[in-house]
Amino acid sequence: MAKADDGAQRLDAWLWRTRFFKTRALATAIVSKGRVRINGERVKKASRLIRPGDILTFPQGNAIRVIRMLAPAERRGSAPEAQTHYEPVADNSAVEDPDD
Repeated sequence: MAKADDGAQRLDAWLWRTRFFKTRALATAIVSKGRVRINGERVKKASRLIRPGDILTFPQGNAIRVIRMLAPAERRGSAPEAQTHYEPVADNSAVEDPDD
């Protein structure tokens, strides 16, 4: 188990708290389907811990998001607050979802 001070957080909780998905159940479903990658590795467990510096790749709408986690999210706050927890790694608007 990760130490509380290393910034680790469950993948599904972080995706929901940073407002990428409207519900935590939806975030869990996307992860369970194997549609999320952490540092290039496909994951299927919503309980997987992510840490600051990890690169996440996942579908959102018709695009693929590629972001770097900067900090854990303690709560689901406003959109501007959520944006302080990550930074885009690639021009996400130019990447199309290959499954569509």
